[in-house]
Order: sequence, then structure tokens, then C-alpha cells
Amino acid sequence: MNQREITNLIIKHVGGAENINDLYHCMTRLRFNLIDKGKFNTAELKKIPGVINTVQSGDECQVIIGAEVDKFYNDLQAMGIGKNSGGESSKTPFRVSNILKAVLNTIVGIMAPILPIIIAGGMVKVILAVLVIMGMSNDTQNYKILSLISDAPFYFLPFYIANSAAKKFKTNSYMAMVIAGVMLHPNFLKLVADGDKISLFQLPVHSVKYGASVIPIILTVWFMSYVEKVVERFTPKMIKTMLRPMLLLIITAPVALIVIGPIGAYMGDGIYYVIKNINENIPWAVPTLMGIFAPVLVMVGMHLSITPFAVLSVSQLGYETLMGPGMLGSNVAQGGAALAIAVKEKKLEKREVAVSAAITALSGITEPALYGVTLKYKRTLACVMISGGIAGFYAGITGVVRYAIASAGFLSLPVFIGENPQNIINAVITATIALVLSFVLTFIFVKVEKEEQTDLTDNNNKTTETLKNVARGSVIPLKEVKDEAFASGTLGSGVAVLPADGTVYSPVEGQISMIYPTGHAIGITTKSGRDVLIHIGIDTVKLEGRGFKTYVEKGAMVRPGDRLVDVDLNLVKESGYDTSIIVLVLNTTDNDILVTGKGELSVNDELLQIND
Repeated sequence: MNQREITNLIIKHVGGAENINDLYHCMTRLRFNLIDKGKFNTAELKKIPGVINTVQSGDECQVIIGAEVDKFYNDLQAMGIGKNSGGESSKTPFRVSNILKAVLNTIVGIMAPILPIIIAGGMVKVILAVLVIMGMSNDTQNYKILSLISDAPFYFLPFYIANSAAKKFKTNSYMAMVIAGVMLHPNFLKLVADGDKISLFQLPVHSVKYGASVIPIILTVWFMSYVEKVVERFTPKMIKTMLRPMLLLIITAPVALIVIGPIGAYMGDGIYYVIKNINENIPWAVPTLMGIFAPVLVMVGMHLSITPFAVLSVSQLGYETLMGPGMLGSNVAQGGAALAIAVKEKKLEKREVAVSAAITALSGITEPALYGVTLKYKRTLACVMISGGIAGFYAGITGVVRYAIASAGFLSLPVFIGENPQNIINAVITATIALVLSFVLTFIFVKVEKEEQTDLTDNNNKTTETLKNVARGSVIPLKEVKDEAFASGTLGSGVAVLPADGTVYSPVEGQISMIYPTGHAIGITTKSGRDVLIHIGIDTVKLEGRGFKTYVEKGAMVRPGDRLVDVDLNLVKESGYDTSIIVLVLNTTDNDILVTGKGELSVNDELLQIND
């Protein structure tokens, strides 16, 4: 199954393109705002190859993909998804809780797309810190230029937020960036630096430095979105092209400098005051709580809502304690738990999943560990939360701070390097506590079920499920299929059949779990719970259903030999497509599958065996 096919399945199971009101993404997940959230089919989405999990949080419906999320996002954007204006999402009752959810979802929606920029700046600061340790002087031009590069993502943050906020508030992104330009203009900064009173037509303009600020530009763009609606409504059509942008600028910019910007700055100062007092009076509280509850925040995708305040803390204080210390403990704890499961797990496939998840968690990305390990093994989440909390408590009482924003893990430990040499030492101890404690607790208290511990080399403990042939024809090895996604075994192990006629039959007893609209792909869930994919031809999705006729519907029960699809093989060949029928058992390796069919086969012949 190629990327476009997977993308189309995601669209289908979120309710279709017409149901998508807005779309954006963060580091690991697609985030949908749907008109009808009831159409978000979590059960079917989880069956799609490449989808790790799904989450519904407030008005957001999230599809967790992993590191390659941007490829699917670009694919969706190329198809026009997220630009729908055919409807509005249902309105929720006026409650304080609903307002709070809306505010948090808005912040997440704005910050998620620009998170890579913030991480890029943070990681360059990591490199710079390492170079200083290796002997680079901060008086050299090399240091100064690298420092400039690392600071740019933060200083010019209002520009990036303006663009992201404009998309969220559905207003002109270029005009939003112009307003950010006004707030960061060197001449305005000079007026502020001179210390003289500033006014515009006798109205006071407050002396505020907007570099690295977050709240003022978000409020300003939100205001501009309403100005644009008013201007759009009352501007004469004949001169709208010239008058509309001028009115947007001449109205929004002064209001931003005189009213909204200072209000946003005061709000930021208030948050800064709260953060400062927490750091001074109960420094252990926030890292401890973050260490405990970070997995829960990640599950609902709300950890990003804290990012603006962490950035604000870095810009005001030069460091932050809201996320970094606690997230370091939590993320590394996820990795420690996954390593413990890898040691305890006897089944090769699940051990490989645990090892891979551990590596990504220790590097700062926890979704694979969270959904692939932590939530699948009982008591593991509790072990992670306890370990993360204790590690966070240590970070708090020793005053660990983070000097730049980056995914918290072993790779980003240099962001804890600062004027106090003890800070990085305590950060390393924090990570070590989390790793060791989580590993030990998970190893002692988490049980791996006996059926999960079955050694694949122990034939006495194996149970076998047999698949019959799907079409009359000759068997070819999966690795010879002319499609890398199938041939590599990434989606699962199996075999292919070069058909002699165009009738495709069910190979196994089970339930139809998926029928692709074009008829070229069918999924069957077997009685044992295995997911079997039958993919007819290579790239035949491009035929858009021409030459395919299906005989079953989703949810139907089938038995071996039941007719599933008729395909016009001549049409497929004349259209230039390969007719090979791929039969995959999803999420399996070659160790799980034994291909028993050889050479020419009839429909009733055995094709392969699944070994549990």
C-alpha cells in the first residue's frame, strides 16, 4: 500500500474531505478540526498501516503517525485538505471549561507548526554549548555567528507565530507578518531604547520590546481577523484590491502598538512573575508534576500548550523550568520502561518494537514508546509516572534549568549547559535516575503474558493459521514484487500471486475489515485477530475503480473460497500496471510467516501459514 492509498484511507475514516474544517500537524501527529467529530472512526484509523494511534482532545481529532507525519501532511495539503470552507464545526455551549479548551486548542494549533523552528534553534544552541566545552571562545566570530543563528528562531518568533496564527484564525498570513514586522522594526526598537515617551497622534505608545514574545502577536492577529471581516464587508468592490490591505494595516498596526501589544506584554509579565515566584518558593513542584503527568499530556496532545510559556521564560529569564527538567525525567523513563520490556519480551517482533521505541524515547520523542509499549503492558504507565516524578523531584530540588528549547532526552542534554557547571551534572543525574528506576520498576512489576513470551523457535508452543490461495496462478516471493513498500516487508510479511484469471477469493475465515473504494484492496480480520491485506495489482488505485467489481461489503463474514473481487486483467495490463496480487499479514516478519504454496496453484491450494 503506497502513501497516497494510506492518505486516502485516513481521509475516508475522518469523515471525508468535506468533513475537514482545518488541518495542521506537529512532530508526530496530524491534527484535524472536523465539522462532525462523530465521523472520526478511531477503530478503522488504527488499522491503517503507519498509524500508531488516535486521540480526541477537545475540538481536535488527532492521528498519530510518527516521524514521517510531514509527508502525509504535505500529501493532504496537495489534495486541498484543510482548505475546506463548506461548513462550520458544531458550536459548543457557553461554559468556562469550553472557553479554556478553546484557548488551549488555539495555542496548540498555533504552536504545533512552528515547533520545528524552535527545536532547530535549541539544537544549534546544543552544538554551540558543545563547541564551548571543546574550547571555542565566546569572543570569536565563529561563536558570535553561530549564536546569531541559534537566536534567530526565538528573536523573530512573532513573525512565525503571525503566520501560524493567521492560518488558525483564517486571515491573511502576509498581512499578519507585516504587523509583526511593525512590532520588530529597528526604528521602533530604537525609540524604545532611547527611553523617550512615544505617542501616535497624542495617543501613548508603550515602550515594549516584542522580540521573542508570544502573546502580543497572537492577540493582534486574532483582532486583525475581525478587522478583515469588517473591511471585507464594507469595502466597495471596485477599489477593494487597493483599499482592503491598506485599511488592515492602518487599523491593526496602531491598535497593536497602542492597546493590544501592551496588554499582551502585561499578560506575559504576569506569567513571568508567576513562573519566577514558583521557581523561588517551590522549585520542585513543576518538574515533579511534569515528570508525573507528561505522558497524560502527550496522550491528549496538550503538552504543546505549555511551549509558549517555556519560550517566554527563556526570553525573560534566560532559562526555563516549566517543561525541560520534568520532561527529561518523563521521556527517559519511557525509554527505560521500553528497554525493560525488550529484555523481558521473548517474542522477537515485540522485542524489536520495544527496542526501537526505547531509542526514540531516550532521544526525546515518546509517542512510539507510549503507544507501542507503555499503554500495552499493564502497570508500565504507573512505573513510568512514578520514575518520571521522582526524577523530576530531584531536578527541582537541585535547581535544574534548561537554557534552550529542544526535545528533552539524552541527545539534547547540552541545552542544560550554562553558567552553573553543576546544572548539567544534575541534569545527567536526573536522566540516570529516570532510566534506572523505570527499568527496575518495570522489570519487577510488569508481567509479560505467557502467550507473549512464546519463543518462535519452540515448535511445541506454536499455533498455526492457514491461508488458502486467493487466485489461480503462480506464486512469486514478496521480495520480487515491484513495489518497495511491499517488497521490503515494512507493512508485513507475505507472498504474491501472478494471476491467470481475474477472480479473487478469500484466503481465510474472518470479517471484512476494509474495502478500498476503488476495489483494488481488501482487508480481512481473521478469527485469531490477524489482519490480512489483499492488494490487487501495483498502483492500480490510479484506475479509480475501472475494471474492478466487488462482491462483499465491510463487516461481512467470509470463508476460504468466497468470491471477493473480479478484476479485468487485460484492462490493468493495457493501462500499464502490474497485475500481481499481494497477500500480506500486517505487522508480521518473515519469522511469523511460512510460505507453503509453490509454483502454479489453484484456488483451494494452501498459500501460507501464520505461526503465533
